[in-house]
Amino acid sequence: MLRTTGVPTEQELDAVFPSKERLEKGPVVVVECFETIPCNPCYTACHSGGIRAFKNIIDLPTVDYEECNGCTLCISSCPGLAIMVIDYRYHKDYVKMTIPFEFSPLPKPEDWVMGLNRNGKEVKRVQVLSVKNTKHLDKTPMISIAVPKGQFKEIRNIRVGDL
Repeated sequence: MLRTTGVPTEQELDAVFPSKERLEKGPVVVVECFETIPCNPCYTACHSGGIRAFKNIIDLPTVDYEECNGCTLCISSCPGLAIMVIDYRYHKDYVKMTIPFEFSPLPKPEDWVMGLNRNGKEVKRVQVLSVKNTKHLDKTPMISIAVPKGQFKEIRNIRVGDL
């Protein structure tokens, strides 16, 4: 499916999401990288040991979920925008999802935006919690949004503007 549509299957996504038990321990990275290409900036950005060393530069990243502290350093380092951090403990009904966002205009904290699935289809309005856009992020701002717990695997991006 990924090769023909660019969108991973549910099984492919299940393979890269941490267990519910790990999600309940605190913020953790999700790396939706499915292509074996020479790339490892996520590993070099990681200071916690959460993203394991690559045996070969074309290996897919592997995550040690017990070592990952959800610091978000790897998000803006990924040229494929394939990384997000999920904080399942953020609220009893919502997760805090931090994603890369390279579109304009940037939303503002407390804005309502449209949550989109991996096909770009509308899923649900979600609220922006924070926007980080510093020189250190190398032109890849990070947006944190509140996503209902039942839809955090479905929503992957946002659209700013008319809802």
